[in-house]
Amino acid sequence: MKTSRAIRSYLTIGRTFGTWVNPIFSGLLLSILRLFVAFGLMLDHLFFPSIRKKKISPLVIVGNPRSGTTFLHRFLINQGLGTGAQLWQMVYPSLTLQKLIKPLLPLLEIISPARHHSTAAHKTSLTSIETDDVSLLFKYFDGFFLYGFILSFAEEDLFDWFDPKKRNTSERDFDWFETYWKRLAMSAKHDTVIPKLFSLSTNIPAFQNRFPEAKIVYMVRDPLNVLPSGLSLVTGVLDKRFGFWSLDEKIRRRYIDRLYNALLELLKRFHEDWQSGAINQSKVFIVKYDRMMTDFEELMSDILKFMGATQTDDIMTEISKTAESQRQYKSAHQYNLEKFGLTEDQIRSDCAFIYDTFLNTEKNEID
Repeated sequence: MKTSRAIRSYLTIGRTFGTWVNPIFSGLLLSILRLFVAFGLMLDHLFFPSIRKKKISPLVIVGNPRSGTTFLHRFLINQGLGTGAQLWQMVYPSLTLQKLIKPLLPLLEIISPARHHSTAAHKTSLTSIETDDVSLLFKYFDGFFLYGFILSFAEEDLFDWFDPKKRNTSERDFDWFETYWKRLAMSAKHDTVIPKLFSLSTNIPAFQNRFPEAKIVYMVRDPLNVLPSGLSLVTGVLDKRFGFWSLDEKIRRRYIDRLYNALLELLKRFHEDWQSGAINQSKVFIVKYDRMMTDFEELMSDILKFMGATQTDDIMTEISKTAESQRQYKSAHQYNLEKFGLTEDQIRSDCAFIYDTFLNTEKNEID
């Protein structure tokens, strides 16, 4: 399957964007990188023998892109409440390699793929704390990033390749997360790791079986904001790199429809598992985006209790300062529904289950 993903990705990029040579070099570099990292991971056991016995306590931020996950993720880590992975640490997860690579980061930043990311959404660089989904792309050339950025363009819809109901790679993926989360914890000298995994929405019951002590913060935002904003984020990167909006309208339409359905599926899977009782709800804390923007102090007080973290004076001072800026915040990330062939009625209809369960204020107050 890995070879099929690589070949299909190459053919998809070539046929879609007319780029046949650069992907070959990119593929070779990625293959060399993977060998380099594999060797580094083996050396870690020589230079850091306590890795195997390292205990970790995951607090995972889950939610669709553009639901507020990045802000909360970075805020918790910046307050020293846990450790999370910077982008370069996902590319070079070996502690041994990180010692060698860190002085070279300013040079590597010049060729980093993060330079194609829109800063209107949020700042991204090799030293930015990012979503752990990226690590699966570099480790296995797999995951939702591969589907969202490349294979959604394929003539055949390949979503089944990434659907845990059709192709379940959770054992492999969770083993990998544990491997590199232990390294993060050792590097930061902090037992609490705070990953961000938007793809986990599709597979939380399996994750809880694998990590029964893990806690999850799930972000909910009005789909009228989340879905078009998520589309805008991804197509913005693709336009900056490949000229997405210059592609044939048929190709653009097919891609947008698939990405929209994939983002919608993330919402559906979490909701189904939540409603069916498959998720251990005592280990999950639901955060509504609007509350994060208007009632940050009380929200953080609840999150800290959920985490079992101490409310120090320094943390509470920072929370108060951030709360004020949150109330004044206006996003520079602009988008519109018509550009993506969407309507408000369509999104409200497609996401009625989210409104009914999580965003119906009147119903939730009665409950």
